[in-house]
Amino acid sequence: MTIHPLPPPKQPIGLGRVPVAHWFLATATVAGLTFVAGVVIVMTMTARTAELNPRPEVAAQIERLTVALIVVFALLLACGVGLAVIVRYAVLKPIGQLTEQVRTVAGGDFDRDLHVDRPLELAELSSHIDSMRARIVSAWRTAADQTEELSRSNSELEQFAYVASHDLQEPLRKVASFTQMLEQRYGDQLDDRARQYIHYAVDGAKRMQLLINDLLDFSRVGRVTGEKAETDSGTALDRALENLSATIEDTGATVTRDELPRVVGNQVQLTQLFQNLIENAVKFRAEDPPRVHIGVRRDGDRWEFSCSDNGIGVEPKYADRIFLIFQRLHPRDVYPGTGIGLALCRKIVEYHGGTLWLDGDRDGDTDAGGDGDGDGDGAGDGAGDGHGATFRWTLPAAGDER
Repeated sequence: MTIHPLPPPKQPIGLGRVPVAHWFLATATVAGLTFVAGVVIVMTMTARTAELNPRPEVAAQIERLTVALIVVFALLLACGVGLAVIVRYAVLKPIGQLTEQVRTVAGGDFDRDLHVDRPLELAELSSHIDSMRARIVSAWRTAADQTEELSRSNSELEQFAYVASHDLQEPLRKVASFTQMLEQRYGDQLDDRARQYIHYAVDGAKRMQLLINDLLDFSRVGRVTGEKAETDSGTALDRALENLSATIEDTGATVTRDELPRVVGNQVQLTQLFQNLIENAVKFRAEDPPRVHIGVRRDGDRWEFSCSDNGIGVEPKYADRIFLIFQRLHPRDVYPGTGIGLALCRKIVEYHGGTLWLDGDRDGDTDAGGDGDGDGDGAGDGAGDGHGATFRWTLPAAGDER
């Protein structure tokens, strides 16, 4: 199996640029010169001592000392040669083999085994490296299989989206329209219960259409118009407020904002994100007129946004549930909607590489205004103490930001 090669290794600096073999060669050269110098000095001193005509017993001692030195030098020479052989075949050669094997693997051939027989330390090191290589290859193959399966699933999802947007919508429209026509034409012949049944049928068909549209929006995140680029988050907020202008005017809501930065993202999806959160804050309002504030602060290479309101709040135990798709805390007749809004918001944020979460209220307790979706599913039974909610999310900063 061959995959993309790894990036080139970092170049060593300073003395680390000298190969180990050169260090051993330099050390052996110094040791050899020292050995030769020692032999020359001993021979010179021995010759000069003989010229002094020492007494016989002194001459005998000098001769024995000379023999001992010759033996010592011979042993040192043998040890030096043996050490050179050991270093060459037990250290340098295995290191070279392991280096070549690792270089081959780094070049993209991840099926190449890593193994050296000696010395013990290098053999153990190569075994550990080869074990890591095998695990990486296994994980990569699993990921490749999962990617293929995911591609197949995405293809099926696209087919489903097509069916949902065309083949399913038309029958629902017919059910709703013909049921309404039935009521208009034969209404005087129907009793109250029959008209109620017709109302239920029409309402069910319309809610099914709304669910299908919401599912389509959810499935399109990251697939349709999902290109990310440097964009102005303030412009996305302006468009969201323009879309909600009628709702904001009818409810007397006030929306304030910080100066919003440029981020890396998709402006259509960011507009949808702002719109869902603000509409949710307005919908799940308390008795006072809604007040919503969009804030932002820098956090490293990211911007942390916030959407705070003075709505009804929600109990902390529902903080995770509100992000699940089709999860509702309110009865439908109190706050209409499908229960997909916050799940859609979280998917948009995660597609941009960020995180969306529910923050604590102004007094430090965790609560939330509704469920955070612009579709109208909220925190009915889990309504909190009315201190409002703050949703926070992160987005990557634009490249020219500091």
